[in-house]
Amino acid sequence: MQGETTPETAPSAEPTPVEQAWTLAEDAPEETSVAAAEGIKEAVSGQNETVGSMVEGLDAVALSMGDMRISLFDVLIVAVIVFGVLFMAWFVSRLARRIVRRFNKLDETQQLLAEKILTIAVWAAAFFVGIDLLGIDLTALAVFSGAFGLAIGFGLQKTFGNLIAGIILLMDKSIKPGDVIAVTDMAGNESFGQIRKIGVRAVSVTTRDQREYLIPNENLMINQVENWSYSSKNVRMQVPVGVSYEADMDLAEKLMLEAAKSCDRILKAPPPTVWMSEYGDNSVNFVIHCWIKDPEDGVGNVRSAVLKKLWWLFKDNGIEIPFPQRDIHIRSSDQLDRWFEAIAREGGQRAD
Repeated sequence: MQGETTPETAPSAEPTPVEQAWTLAEDAPEETSVAAAEGIKEAVSGQNETVGSMVEGLDAVALSMGDMRISLFDVLIVAVIVFGVLFMAWFVSRLARRIVRRFNKLDETQQLLAEKILTIAVWAAAFFVGIDLLGIDLTALAVFSGAFGLAIGFGLQKTFGNLIAGIILLMDKSIKPGDVIAVTDMAGNESFGQIRKIGVRAVSVTTRDQREYLIPNENLMINQVENWSYSSKNVRMQVPVGVSYEADMDLAEKLMLEAAKSCDRILKAPPPTVWMSEYGDNSVNFVIHCWIKDPEDGVGNVRSAVLKKLWWLFKDNGIEIPFPQRDIHIRSSDQLDRWFEAIAREGGQRAD
């Protein structure tokens, strides 16, 4: 019939999806792997199919341990990150040392202190950057913090103590590279040496015979140290001399001063002096006091030069250098008298 509209059919109700039985099961836990490797794999796979297939092949070679899955690709990525972080830390630390050495306003000790602080800061930053790039959660390391603290307290106590001691020595400038200090070896023999390097654990001291002593930094802080160049490099040395009791003392002193002044390394100011020290058993003993400003070049050679010069001066001026003399007193006895008589008879018979 015209004008009538056909009634719209009612929308059919959508069928309710039937929930499958296997959807009721809990999701299996995903295997975890290195976070950095996962991010790089997704980025590379989206850029190039060939490279992506190679990455998938490397990732297919894997070892699963519980929820942890480590593939060959993960190992390669971790190795590259570790090597890259170590290389960058080494490069930045060397660059920082070169920059510090260009500051002429800092002395050698201050430059060394700045280098050590910057080196520690760079390696500490490299550690945290590497942890972040590898995607390691630092909260997971909290379990090992207690054990690490015990390791520092017991096993690494001396190492950290020497590190802090070295920094303190550089800060107060009591020991610095170039200083000359007295060194005692294991046998108790004392010699002097020049500080070549202050390291993280020990101070390197080189003696005149090219023996290198490595002294822990803590020892230089808690023990007495004889520093010949702490405030000044001028060192007074002594040259002992003995002359005969029959010698002209005024002339002997004059010749001693002449011998000391003839050595090039002995300073003219303060001038050398001669003191009479004692009346010895065989000689009158004097001490020549003289100053040098380069103890790192040795003191024995200066003493030798003075004594050699003095030897010829004494020879030319008739000053006797004494040697030990002893008076022997023989106590008489009957047996000794008979022995002398027997010797005298034998001598008379031979004479006849």
